[in-house]
Amino acid sequence: MVNADIEIETLAEFDQVVARGSLSGYRIQSVNLLERTFALLAADTSAAVFLGCAMEPDASAKVRADGALVYPPVPDLPFNPYRGLLYTADELFTGLADGYEATPDAQAYAWFQETKADGDVFSSMLRSIHDDAVSDALDEHLSGARVVGVMGGHAMERGGTEYRGAAELGRCLARSGLTVATGGGPGAMEAANLGAYLAPAPDSALAEALELLAKAPSFTPSVSDWARAAFAVRERWPAGGDSVGIPTWFYGHEPPNAFAGHIAKYFANATREDGLLARSTAGVVFLPGAAGTVQEIFDNATPNYYASRGEPTPMVLVGRHHWIEHLPAWPLLRALARGRGMESRIALVDSVAEVPEALAAMGRAQ
Repeated sequence: MVNADIEIETLAEFDQVVARGSLSGYRIQSVNLLERTFALLAADTSAAVFLGCAMEPDASAKVRADGALVYPPVPDLPFNPYRGLLYTADELFTGLADGYEATPDAQAYAWFQETKADGDVFSSMLRSIHDDAVSDALDEHLSGARVVGVMGGHAMERGGTEYRGAAELGRCLARSGLTVATGGGPGAMEAANLGAYLAPAPDSALAEALELLAKAPSFTPSVSDWARAAFAVRERWPAGGDSVGIPTWFYGHEPPNAFAGHIAKYFANATREDGLLARSTAGVVFLPGAAGTVQEIFDNATPNYYASRGEPTPMVLVGRHHWIEHLPAWPLLRALARGRGMESRIALVDSVAEVPEALAAMGRAQ
């Protein structure tokens, strides 16, 4: 059976395994092996799979002769389809000093725009391989974690009371031992990741950070200024807490935020949406949002309704006026839940301050 124990994703892991003399059956994923030719020539590589590993020609010929499968790196791509680890903000925003357009994140989006409708099976295959590799890395990263999803709109601006509340929520959840996962973009998503990032810092750090961020309240008109303000906060508090962002290049106008410690970025939005909700095993919090957040509510409600993922997970909607009057998702959700196992696992609260207790109460009700 294939499992994470046979995956090699770093050069250090490669060296540990090859020291035992055999790579047979292993999956070596996106490791630069140009300086490991002797090791490859000496090791048993039968039934191994090399995914995007750079190798010298004689090493490549030898492992192929052993019966290994070799998927070579794809040249001239702005992303690595075989990547073994999640992204980081530092990686996606490399080159930000020259403007956001120079970063790998912006370049990957530009490639997607050029190829998403070109009908080329090779392009679609590369996107699929990339997204599957990201999902694999995300599962490995979250193994054993209690994950709570925080959903909300991208339009929430830095400096406002709603943004501060979402950040306080992220901080509270992280301090309680939960792993915060968001859609990884701006607005409410960034605020929750920011709160988790500042969880190890003194309480006063949040007010200082919000003041720094307010200098660039939105990612429009300048993603560059918006991102630089975030990195200024990270420079001020470099030892931030971890959280997860799960954004998509499908919404390329929305950049990823810099406060998620690990980023699982996808080309396929449907894969990203379902994966985020499915991995939020400790519950999902829905902050005020628009069409995307409404979609997420019912994307999450459907498996809870049918119990297709097992026990329904808690759902907390924040903002009575928003979810009853402005966008009346709550009455429909409550009607769906009536008489089902999910009925005791949904809650509507007025403010983010009520969310931790609501989640805890529904957890006790299991």
